Amino acid sequence: MASHSVEDIKRDSRGLRGTVEDSLADPVTGALRDSDQLVLKYHGSYQQDDRDIREERRRAKLEPAHSFMIRTRTPGGVITPEQWLKLDAIATTYAERGLRITTRQAFQFHGVIKRDLKPTMQAINASLIDTLAACGDVNRNVAVAANPLLSALHDTVYRQAAALSEHLLPNTRAYYEIWLDEERVAGDEGEPIYGPTYLPRKFKIGFAIPPHNDVDVFSQDLGFVAVVEDGALAGYNVSVGGGMGSTHGDAETYPRLADVLGFIFPQDVIRVGEAVVTAQRDFGNRATRKRARLKYTIDEHGIDFFRGEVERRSGVSLQPPRAFEFAHSGDRFGWVEADNGRWHLTLRIPAGRIQDSADRPHLTGLREVARVHRGHFRMTPNQNLVIADIAPERRAGIDALLRQHGLLDALGTSALKREALACVSMPTCGLAMAEAERYLDEALDKVQALLDRHGVGEQSILLRISGCPNGCSRPYLGEIALVGKAPGRYNLMIGADHRGQRLNRLYRENITEAEILAALDPLIARYAGERQPGEHFGDYLLRADLLPPEPALVRRVLAA
Repeated sequence: MASHSVEDIKRDSRGLRGTVEDSLADPVTGALRDSDQLVLKYHGSYQQDDRDIREERRRAKLEPAHSFMIRTRTPGGVITPEQWLKLDAIATTYAERGLRITTRQAFQFHGVIKRDLKPTMQAINASLIDTLAACGDVNRNVAVAANPLLSALHDTVYRQAAALSEHLLPNTRAYYEIWLDEERVAGDEGEPIYGPTYLPRKFKIGFAIPPHNDVDVFSQDLGFVAVVEDGALAGYNVSVGGGMGSTHGDAETYPRLADVLGFIFPQDVIRVGEAVVTAQRDFGNRATRKRARLKYTIDEHGIDFFRGEVERRSGVSLQPPRAFEFAHSGDRFGWVEADNGRWHLTLRIPAGRIQDSADRPHLTGLREVARVHRGHFRMTPNQNLVIADIAPERRAGIDALLRQHGLLDALGTSALKREALACVSMPTCGLAMAEAERYLDEALDKVQALLDRHGVGEQSILLRISGCPNGCSRPYLGEIALVGKAPGRYNLMIGADHRGQRLNRLYRENITEAEILAALDPLIARYAGERQPGEHFGDYLLRADLLPPEPALVRRVLAA
């Protein structure tokens, strides 16, 4: 769709209603009308098709094998065991390939066909979860630090994040009318925050609690870094302008890390959050969608201008940033005891995919856990799962269920394999240029072999694979990253740090697997022989001057 038509469709959508109900009722096709496909995103779903059989169906003169991806809105990735069981039932009834944890701490269901779209939406709502604003040009699912070791602090941050998520929901009742059969409310409800055409582009928010940056807070349009003083939440350093997406060959698009805007007190979160959103609404680029994210708005208008707009709109005077320090952007795996005596277990879920196979009955195993668990679950922004708030006396029983179903096996793999990320990519993502999720295990095995050969097999190295340059798996923050260019070919990116505070750089362009491994081999060999104690791979590459020059447009974020 042309960028101008997107704005027209939003304006003419009657508050995100479009003609979705007519499209759903059309028995001739498994697809929705083009304009309704865009409107549907705001309801939390994308139309897709199976690209593995696209050409076969074209030759048979059949339309593509259309289906729908549905994404939940679950701020901070928190759900109850009862909700888990209901979502599990939805996945096994309506979807394909089980449940999938996203890098935004949401669940995705894949392969839902059109006639099942409304029943699936209704079943999700019956679990007391919705999908409203999980996609589209609005604020999406709010990410929150996932490992609640400091229980009271984490609860405070989570509740503020959830409140901001609710505050930034679209005001329209279209979701409830179309999917839940509520009657149309008389009059125009209006959108006091978003306006008639919503935001120029998608918008992402993350809350981080140092020293762990598991949300990659500087990759977010709007970030809140908790500042803890004397064990209590003093407030947040606010960051703006992060974003991972870019377009191959287009220098006008680029990944960017956020700038730290200033410090605010906890009571100012909603006012400042709304001010950032409305400033982006009014100043974001609506003529060119590739330049519509907040990062470009800030680069075009300047950070001082944007700070002034936020202060004027919120009525909050931003203070100078306060000190913070991140140690790592990954998850803490295994059993950990929180400060309140309860236990949390972080499981490694490769590529976030939870399904049953002959040797990995993971969906069944977690179903059994949900039936006996009395705490809650937390999805992490690294596609993993925390079984949280476990009483000491219940730990052994849950551990036994997990072992029985092979869910602890991945914890025994190497650090490289535990920490890797991959987007869904083929066969359903229409933007994918190369494999990602389906290639992850093979790629990890081959990179691991290189590490083992050079004696650094247990080193923690962040590896990320993306099927395209749009960056859903946050590849530009990987110490090693593969960004899809064509089938079997990737751009090799290297040199990010392990804290989420430095972007990587393009090292080799449009190369095959053999060329990727050949390029990495001497770098890993030098790292093995020259690294300093505790030095991470990306930091070594920077210190040893093995990286290409930093692009002029790259922005770095430095801790205050």
